[in-house]
Amino acid sequence: MCKANLRIDWATHAAAKYACENWHYSKSAPAGKLVKLGAWEQGKFIGVVIFGRGSNKHIASPFGVDSELAVELVRVALTLHDTKVSRILAVALRFLKVQSPKLRVVVSFADPNQGHHGGIYQAGNWVYSGVGTQDKRARPYRKHGRVFHWRTVAGELSKRGKPSTVEAAVSLGYEPLEQSPKHRYLMPLDDAMRAQIQPLSKPYPKRVKQAMAGVQPEQRRGSTDPHAPSSTTGGMP
Repeated sequence: MCKANLRIDWATHAAAKYACENWHYSKSAPAGKLVKLGAWEQGKFIGVVIFGRGSNKHIASPFGVDSELAVELVRVALTLHDTKVSRILAVALRFLKVQSPKLRVVVSFADPNQGHHGGIYQAGNWVYSGVGTQDKRARPYRKHGRVFHWRTVAGELSKRGKPSTVEAAVSLGYEPLEQSPKHRYLMPLDDAMRAQIQPLSKPYPKRVKQAMAGVQPEQRRGSTDPHAPSSTTGGMP
């Protein structure tokens, strides 16, 4: 597909929510202050790229960067498309730099528990810095055959007046599931930042078996989905 057929623009909250709930494996939209960018091909909405602060307030401290100068790529939620994801990300990053010129680095994670190794980041020349630290509480939890994110579990603990601990979650019948730590990738937004984080660079991890292969068709129903936002959904949120 020629480059002219791809359009990146600001996305509304409704468009971002739709893409995350239908085209991302988490089936959920991130919370907090976000920068939401939509993508269109041939005038059809194909998804969003979303940047935010993430759940870790000190995400950039290991790299000597103030938290206000760093942001996390929290969602890439796309339906079937022709443009390479690395190109969509590259254009989205340019929008981000214009919108927030003081930012110095973007951090993102690839979840091996979902069969992801970070191929889209490798194609975009991101710096791989190994695996991130893992908060034991942040693992998914299973109860009555359903899997819950820690935020849901923590919400129930709070309502019941219980401490935000793994032990308290277990007392309510939640089973913590073992997870592999996520791969961490960094995208410097200026030359000085790239020089600063380059010593952290490690060899890229290799592709692993796509654990979610069986549900990909359902997650990516295609831009012909009659419920997907139209090309008029773009615009400042």
